[in-house]
Amino acid sequence: MGRERTAGSGLEAELAKHKGIEVHGGNIRVVFMWRRIRCRESLGLPVTKANIKHAALLRAAIIHEIKTGRFDYSRHFPDSKNATNYSNVKDERLTALMARYKPLKAVDITPMTEEKYGYALDICTELLGADRLAGILLPEDIQVLRTQLIATRAPSTANHYLATFAGFLAWCESNNYCRKGLSAACIRFAMIGREPDPLTKNEFKQLLSKGCLHAQDAAAITLAVYTGLRPGELCALAVEDIDLIAGQINITRAITADGTFKVPKTGKPRAVLLMPPAVEACKTLMDLVADHAPSEIEVYMNRHESRMESVTPLLSPTTQARKKVINLWFIPTSWNTKWAAIQKRSGIRPRRPYQTRHTYACWCLTARGNLAFIAKQLGHKDFTMLVEVYAKWMDDESPKELEQIWKNISQL
Repeated sequence: MGRERTAGSGLEAELAKHKGIEVHGGNIRVVFMWRRIRCRESLGLPVTKANIKHAALLRAAIIHEIKTGRFDYSRHFPDSKNATNYSNVKDERLTALMARYKPLKAVDITPMTEEKYGYALDICTELLGADRLAGILLPEDIQVLRTQLIATRAPSTANHYLATFAGFLAWCESNNYCRKGLSAACIRFAMIGREPDPLTKNEFKQLLSKGCLHAQDAAAITLAVYTGLRPGELCALAVEDIDLIAGQINITRAITADGTFKVPKTGKPRAVLLMPPAVEACKTLMDLVADHAPSEIEVYMNRHESRMESVTPLLSPTTQARKKVINLWFIPTSWNTKWAAIQKRSGIRPRRPYQTRHTYACWCLTARGNLAFIAKQLGHKDFTMLVEVYAKWMDDESPKELEQIWKNISQL
């Protein structure tokens, strides 16, 4: 390795003039950095002044091609094993790849989701360096990105950015723009402080008796707690979704922060069976909007397909509003504001509106409900998430569960 002794001081002097030219095994080889890897390639040429100069010119051409993003390893060294290992990755800058990726991703998401994704992708690209070549990125660079994201952001926000950027990196990997394993390096942060924080029965009673000033608010919170609907699904409910005879609500849409209607998170409708308090809440809400006329809305299935519906909002700001001009539908952000005010009046510890969904899940689990049934009610594909998110509530019941199992076995 390195510079071997060459015959004659003239050759040694010639070698000394040129950086990155070595003698190895009696032949000349060139040394250069490419994609943060030190590459050494023998030219199979004997050590002569002419060959040393030739090697220097070749190396200069290679360095220029690397800097301009046009270097093709296999063209210069077709017989090298490195040609196979390195040349399958194309030299493209992050900013150019991002410009191609965004329109391809946008085909499958709504305009609002596209905006959120675009912001996350731009932040990650800026932190990594927009002009950097994707092919030279290492897992270490993604680890540094993680530390930069979490330094000034909440874990939930950082995780959203990492998940979005991981999708971009997976696309780069599949198209040979970067080395494998980068998307896997986008490891999410543990959400220790965001575990379910369900309402107690006493807190729920306080919300209704002290926090709610209107029958609509009490009925809406009751419905949320006893169905586990997501806030966007709750706000998008229509009178036409309620089937009191069957005792169920048909969840076919959700509403976003900008007032756009879309299909539920899983992309599929579901029927949520109603407990008696939820049935009464539905009756109250339906009575409050009995004189309201249906409105035409557009529900997006994806970016390019939508359906028109004529429906009556079940939970509408117009029911309580004093203003003449007001939105017909609550959106998640306006419901957040109302929820915060109700909590403050009730005197309970503040929580996010999403905790009503957690309350439903935890109450059902502590009542030893069937996992598959609860998961279906919540709109999960299976009960894997229940086990992961709500294990604490299941573990608390394990002694009673064992007693129940033994009782049933003994009766067989």
